[in-house]
Amino acid sequence: MAYAVKEIFKTLQGEGAHAGRTAVFCRFSGCNLWSGREQDRASAQCSFCDTDFVGVDGTGGGRFADAELLAQTIANEWAGSNESRYVVLTGGEPLLQVDAPLVDALHRHGFEIGVETNGTRPAPEGIDWICVSPKGENELVLRSGNELKLVFPQASAPPERFEDLEFEHFFLQPMDCAEAGQCLDDTIHYCLENPHWRLSLQSHKLVGIR
Repeated sequence: MAYAVKEIFKTLQGEGAHAGRTAVFCRFSGCNLWSGREQDRASAQCSFCDTDFVGVDGTGGGRFADAELLAQTIANEWAGSNESRYVVLTGGEPLLQVDAPLVDALHRHGFEIGVETNGTRPAPEGIDWICVSPKGENELVLRSGNELKLVFPQASAPPERFEDLEFEHFFLQPMDCAEAGQCLDDTIHYCLENPHWRLSLQSHKLVGIR
């Protein structure tokens, strides 16, 4: 299978349970809930995305003919000690493209594999860390994993809808929008009243890294 990738870069994970961990991010092009075009945002199934996942023209991006080529490119981006190698497969929606050959190739290169997904697509076997971020009323195919990270507030995705799912960690992340301050206040209040949930901040934005 060929893969369309927007960008590949090494950074610190900014969100959730692995916040602060060094990782290579591989951002796949395309999503099943929004085209990525601003003219389509208002009618999209996910209208608050803050990520550019259109095309293959980002840093390190491109079209990769096979899994080994993409895995080698990710390994080259790590460019350091072989210890604690971690890759985050994200998007867009990575599970439109991530498959068993890519998982196997990344494991051969010594990577622990995380995926950040909207949960509407099945995941291949072997992914080490599954983070599901539900979007609106869209039905979840992935109903268990390591981390559920809900952007808050979403009128059509209240936290109580997800509390009985089989995840190890439950995070609320304030929506990055014009009313970001109010969203933060509301998220803090909800977590204080519902300690099943923990606060996740986009720390990469706070410290000015990708």
